[in-house]
Amino acid sequence: MNATHQPATAAGTFRLGGDLPITRLGLGTMQMTGPGVWGDPKDPDRAVRVLRRAVELGVNFIDTADSYGPAVAEPLVKKALYPYPDDLVIATKAGLTRSGPDRWHPVGRPEYLRQQAEMSLRHLGMDHIDLFQLHRIDPKVPLEEQLGELQLLQQEGKIRHIGLSEVSVEDLEAALRTVPIVSVQNLFNLADRTAEPLLEYATHHAIGFIPWFPLATGKLSRDDGPLAEPARQHGVSPSQLALAWLLKRSPALLPIPGTSSVEHLEENVRAAEIVLPEAVFDAMTHAA
Repeated sequence: MNATHQPATAAGTFRLGGDLPITRLGLGTMQMTGPGVWGDPKDPDRAVRVLRRAVELGVNFIDTADSYGPAVAEPLVKKALYPYPDDLVIATKAGLTRSGPDRWHPVGRPEYLRQQAEMSLRHLGMDHIDLFQLHRIDPKVPLEEQLGELQLLQQEGKIRHIGLSEVSVEDLEAALRTVPIVSVQNLFNLADRTAEPLLEYATHHAIGFIPWFPLATGKLSRDDGPLAEPARQHGVSPSQLALAWLLKRSPALLPIPGTSSVEHLEENVRAAEIVLPEAVFDAMTHAA
């Protein structure tokens, strides 16, 4: 692929909060850790190469979290990309603690969220975070207290915008009564559209919707998966077809496919250039 070609930009842009433009096809960093999202990756230098190549390809939206590792993905982002390009938007999260591989526990106490925001600033080498997301709503802590602390951090200039992760429409509406919310991050892909009501709400209100597991943890990208035959018919890969469907589904969708491979990254990013005919889009929508 041409070193100066930036295929990600073909996905178009979305303005987070109405004032922060990002390329709609971003990069997630959860896979840049060890098994079970625990510990260091097998090859940290490879992760650094992926991050740097993503920016070269026009990606300017990187999604990470304090709990990826924990405290592994954020330092890798800094190692790869600091000093950051002026247009790079880094989103991170707090609100999930870790007790081992594949183990996640919500903690939304205000003092903990503040501590983790300060740690993310340090790990990323930033003086403010463009998008800070509550990784999970802690049912043991009033939502107003969790969001109130993020609002204080926002007023102090330490975070610019606030987002939520894995919420319902009702959760989002409750949050909006306390603070402005510019994004939601929920499980959503062609094979799992249970968050469709939230997507419709987000689209209508110009709230960014960041779908995690956009390739259904590989289910949609397999050579023998449900998209294999239509992908062959159109001369693209199954993963490219799945991402192209997301980009066409709603202008608010901001896919962040993660990978630890430069080759897979380049394949994913080229999905931004696919013009999906209405008939193919409709067929995929109804067949899945």
